[in-house]
Amino acid sequence: MAKTRKEKEGIVLKLGEQLESAKSAVLVNYKGLTVSETEELRDELRKNNVSFAVTKNKLFNIALNDKGIKIDKELMDQPIAVAFGTVDEIAAAKGINEFAKTHEAVEILGGLFANEYIDKDRVMVLANIPSRDELYAKIVGSLAAPLSGMVTVLSGNLRGLVSVLSQYKDQRSANN
Repeated sequence: MAKTRKEKEGIVLKLGEQLESAKSAVLVNYKGLTVSETEELRDELRKNNVSFAVTKNKLFNIALNDKGIKIDKELMDQPIAVAFGTVDEIAAAKGINEFAKTHEAVEILGGLFANEYIDKDRVMVLANIPSRDELYAKIVGSLAAPLSGMVTVLSGNLRGLVSVLSQYKDQRSANN
């Protein structure tokens, strides 16, 4: 059933709001995905605060133009869905990339980062960056390594002192 002009304007407005609030977005060719696979993708993305929207290219193009974002015109010749990452800059790219590993029908076409179009290669670079929690863990590990090394060195000196005192005690008891 055809949508009325008012419904289309509402869709464009919602897409504009999603573009505004998104830290990043990934453009995906979803052709070949079944409805159940699309729902599976939505569920996986939702776990990481990423929303997934399938929309008409013309309406999405209008929302992009309203925000002053230019993308490759060739992308609009195929069905496009958009994954919007609102909390983490790389969550959308990571989520789509992980899903694409098990579902060949999903193809990353490009993305939006800081309201600028980025190509597929740059989206893949984002997808391969460790998550925020992984980076925090690496920083904590890097900060803790010198401290644990110092504890080992200092405890080695104490062990040496205890060993010398023990040998002295054994020598004294052998002489008596």
